[in-house]
Amino acid sequence: MTLLRLYGYNGAMRVLFVAVMTSFVVFSTLSCATVDPVRRFPGMVADMDPIPVGTVYGVFDRIIGRGLNTVSMEAVFHPRLNAVALEFRHEFVTFRQFWDETARRHFAMALDRYNEDFDARNLTNRYRRTRNAYGSVTGRLEWQTARFTTVHVAYPVIEIGYRFRDNAPFFATLMRPSRSEPSQETGATPVESRQIHMYFTRAQAADLVRIFDQAYLMGLLAMHGTQRHNIPVVPDEFPMDGDRADGYRIDDEYSEFYDEEALLING
Repeated sequence: MTLLRLYGYNGAMRVLFVAVMTSFVVFSTLSCATVDPVRRFPGMVADMDPIPVGTVYGVFDRIIGRGLNTVSMEAVFHPRLNAVALEFRHEFVTFRQFWDETARRHFAMALDRYNEDFDARNLTNRYRRTRNAYGSVTGRLEWQTARFTTVHVAYPVIEIGYRFRDNAPFFATLMRPSRSEPSQETGATPVESRQIHMYFTRAQAADLVRIFDQAYLMGLLAMHGTQRHNIPVVPDEFPMDGDRADGYRIDDEYSEFYDEEALLING
């Protein structure tokens, strides 16, 4: 009745609508803030932001013309996902290819088998047979065309094997196309990711296995997790009795450097 008297019917409805929407926004914000991170990230090893791991290298097909091109990729460990993301730009698109612990372990075992086949000269130049010679895993892929554009997310199959290029064998992965997940936040239309071939020399693949190792990542996590803050400040001792010490005169409210030349200038 009070609202009707003050604002009339239409005004009261507007005030009530604003109050209801404000309560909804506050409730939604608090609900999101209080969601248990373990429930949001079942494989989480620590509730911490991503940790840079280092730079690794892979080989890609050239965008223009034939041949291969070595590309640097930034490896970043995501503790909440317990996954390493390989971040790279290819064909004018930025990609983040995530490898969880199971996929990383499979990659390492596949490289062991490839090395055995390589040393035994047991490799064949038949890519349809060798592209998934060591099995496949399911990954997570994020991609966007520019920094502030929509980030698409998909879960493609990644085949692991080897391939001959320029008459030389390479350990290889083939990320199959996959349709992106629908986004309730952005309303973006699902799109299909690109198929991407990645090749590695044995040395490059070994570097990747090293940073894929779970014990190595846990060591990095421990280093970042033990960083201390709010450590008490212990200043250097300094005479504060008003006497001259090493060219300084200490007063109650300030300290001023002076010497004989300063005394002559100031009278």
